[in-house]
Amino acid sequence: QVQLVESGGGLVQAGGSLRLSCAASGSIFGINRMGWYRQAPGKQRELVARISSNGTTNYVDSVKGRFTISRDNAKNTAYLQMNSLEPEDTAVYYCNADLLIGLFRVRNEYWGQGTQVTVSS
Repeated sequence: QVQLVESGGGLVQAGGSLRLSCAASGSIFGINRMGWYRQAPGKQRELVARISSNGTTNYVDSVKGRFTISRDNAKNTAYLQMNSLEPEDTAVYYCNADLLIGLFRVRNEYWGQGTQVTVSS
């Protein structure tokens, strides 16, 4: 019953910005870590940004200073603000969340369906 739904992807020109959203729904007791991954054609999926339950963040070196991850616990939502986009950022972006589910607070990891980000030069 738990879902992660990404939105906000699209086509932008180099130097532009996008804001990705990841909304978690279902019988969620709490959210631990949330993060964004991306996968470009022919490449491995890589961690882009991650935010812990206490707000600690980390980023892949290639996006530091350009991307910002945040979370709104009241909305069960994570965001990825992407500025100064480059063609190399083109990929499918996936939300990932470590959740505590249901009355027994079972810990499990979930993935969204992905949202396409394309940056033209």
